[in-house]
Amino acid sequence: MYAAERHEAILERARAQGRVEVGVLAEELGVTVETVRRDLTALERLGVLRRVHGGALPVERLTLEPSLAVREAQRTEQKQRIAERAVAEIPEGGSILLDSGTTSYAIAGLLPRDKRFTVVTNSVAIAALLADVPDIEFMMLGGRVRSRTGAAVGQWTTGALKEMAIDVAFLGTNGFSVERGFTTPDQAEAAAKRAMVTASRRVIVVADATKAGQVHLHRFADVTEVALLVTDTGLDDETTDDFDAAGVEVVRA
Repeated sequence: MYAAERHEAILERARAQGRVEVGVLAEELGVTVETVRRDLTALERLGVLRRVHGGALPVERLTLEPSLAVREAQRTEQKQRIAERAVAEIPEGGSILLDSGTTSYAIAGLLPRDKRFTVVTNSVAIAALLADVPDIEFMMLGGRVRSRTGAAVGQWTTGALKEMAIDVAFLGTNGFSVERGFTTPDQAEAAAKRAMVTASRRVIVVADATKAGQVHLHRFADVTEVALLVTDTGLDDETTDDFDAAGVEVVRA
């Protein structure tokens, strides 16, 4: 197989699967790992792939923010396991914050009914789910609602968070890496998440392993600001060790 043919095959796989991994490509294409890495570098220079740890992502995945409906249908099994593990971190009688992520929504559906605590959210979907649940003191953050994510954002949102002192925040992210922290494509959404980080005593990020290595335009938290990353078993050992060395506990559910 010529280099141009490999490049075409790699790009097709990346677009079909959402990401490609160096080791898998080397085996499938019958070439060395070093050859695959050179191919990925060449494709990155062409602007069609973005190199990440252990592989690459198609640029379409990095530039287009998926809708809420699309995200709800993706990796549902992994998100459910992540949510089940995250629920164990809810403080007795304390306050928690859930952002508008689909994994946060999964957490909302698993909240224990035998505990009394306060839930704060900027998610319209979570508000509809929890508004009439007995024994939960529920607070909805106001603001402009983004139709793509169902999240309240803007000055009303960030202003209200400035007056709050929340025990634990559960936040989703579009991308995470040790070097760039936790990022998302939209500026207003990033500002809301940033205000959530500032308002919370403990920050827990809940995100499936496909977000590893992705870097989006707006960073809302540095690794030093996150206590725990709950993800799935798809996260590789090296990335897990890197976050652990940076002071972020990682749980792979």
